[in-house]
Amino acid sequence: MKQLCAFLVCAAFGTAFAQQPPLQPPPLPPPLSSIRVTGDAQVSARPDRVQVEIGVSTRAASSQEAAAQNARQVDAVLDAVRKATPAAVLKTISYSLNPNYDYHVSGGEPTINGYSAANVVQVTLDDLDRIGSVIDAAARAGANHVQGIHFTLRDQDTLRAQALREAATRARAQAEVLAGALGLKVLRVLAVEENSPRLTPLYSHPVARAVGLSASAAPTPVEAGALEVTADVTLTVEVGPAAR
Repeated sequence: MKQLCAFLVCAAFGTAFAQQPPLQPPPLPPPLSSIRVTGDAQVSARPDRVQVEIGVSTRAASSQEAAAQNARQVDAVLDAVRKATPAAVLKTISYSLNPNYDYHVSGGEPTINGYSAANVVQVTLDDLDRIGSVIDAAARAGANHVQGIHFTLRDQDTLRAQALREAATRARAQAEVLAGALGLKVLRVLAVEENSPRLTPLYSHPVARAVGLSASAAPTPVEAGALEVTADVTLTVEVGPAAR
């Protein structure tokens, strides 16, 4: 009798369980309405640091003499630059010592006719008014080419942050304008994407003054101009009906 009761209970439970409707997945939230906009900004500032690349090239019959002559001229150039601006930071950025060849019209192996040595020193200055004086002092001491002048900022992060803020503000304003034109309002920001702010460097390539300038000669003129930083910010915002 107990076995029969147990069987009936199990059967009834199984029937009731079988009759339960299958579980349904929870309803999906309604799709979001969104607007995607991009704001850009460009800010500029006067540079407060400059890097001048000054070079010395020498030629001689032997590699040893070319290197030795180059070393003497470079030492003289470094001393002259230090005297012109003691606060300058000096760093060698390239050095080369190579043979010079004669190539024959009739063909055959080229022949070595001497050697060339080249040393380029980077001079970093925070006093931009001294650029011309540095170039002229280096030329008098034996520098025979200037590869270029690179203007930059000691604190680039502040200008980059300003560009990002302005780009984000413009992106948000564009989202508000678009939403308003469509009878909607911005509810919240869903995503933010930004392109790293880009600093556009300024390069100048002045013509080096001739060696042997008189002490009264005006320094080589160099104009710094302005640096520019650009930034892009893309916003994805959720929008909904505007309140009536």
